[in-house]
Amino acid sequence: MENALKVALVQSNLSWENPIENTNNLSRMIDRVSGPVDVFVLPEMFSTAFTMNANAVAESMTGKTVNWMVQKAQEKQAAIMGSLVIKENNRYYNRLLFVFPDGQIASYDKRHTFSLAGEDKIYTSGTQKRIVEYKGWRLCLMICYDLRFPVWARNTEAYDALIYVANWPKVRIAAWDALLKARAIENMAYCIGVNRVGQDAHSHEYNGHSMAFDVLGNRIDTVTEGAETVEVVTLLKDHINQYRKTLNFLKDRDHFEIM
Repeated sequence: MENALKVALVQSNLSWENPIENTNNLSRMIDRVSGPVDVFVLPEMFSTAFTMNANAVAESMTGKTVNWMVQKAQEKQAAIMGSLVIKENNRYYNRLLFVFPDGQIASYDKRHTFSLAGEDKIYTSGTQKRIVEYKGWRLCLMICYDLRFPVWARNTEAYDALIYVANWPKVRIAAWDALLKARAIENMAYCIGVNRVGQDAHSHEYNGHSMAFDVLGNRIDTVTEGAETVEVVTLLKDHINQYRKTLNFLKDRDHFEIM
């Protein structure tokens, strides 16, 4: 078990439905990072941007983008995570992949598909919450719209960090800011959100606001709004243990089942 986990928030612009251009750009951003990193976190649909044109961009779990993630994870000896469009058994998924340094892959399918954009008509919703065990840390994987649903994120598994990848537009960024902080406080866990920047093909503007909060809701990053950038934050197990021991609000949480 490692006390410190170094997480790189990769806040990038995304070229519309252009996996090669996006992975090339992300490679450049990742390669510029100096110093140790345990996990690189990429935005939602990092290879295509948030598209409903699934039939045109979907890949398999052995496709070029997944292979790029595996190669990059092995090259950097760090985990890499981000979501992309996956076709499996004739269904489309907005699937978050967590690729380990040895090339093994864990995945999470977005539970709450964004009906306002018709995502629920195109993509199949996931049914399983995903907690990844990595270097002695328990990481809960989530995607964008999941952020609005606290019951799904409720910390009943004693996870250490909650990580959201997103394409969250500037017009609703105040909700993103508030909910990330709230998820950290109510779950007594680090909460990280990585969002894109730039403009998509529908003229939706994205200003990033990628950020990280500690278990008390204090912001621990200094990511620049609106810019393509990578920032590494350090998560500390001692911080979690200290406040869960002295405050331990989680012991009073409600018990429930998700149907």
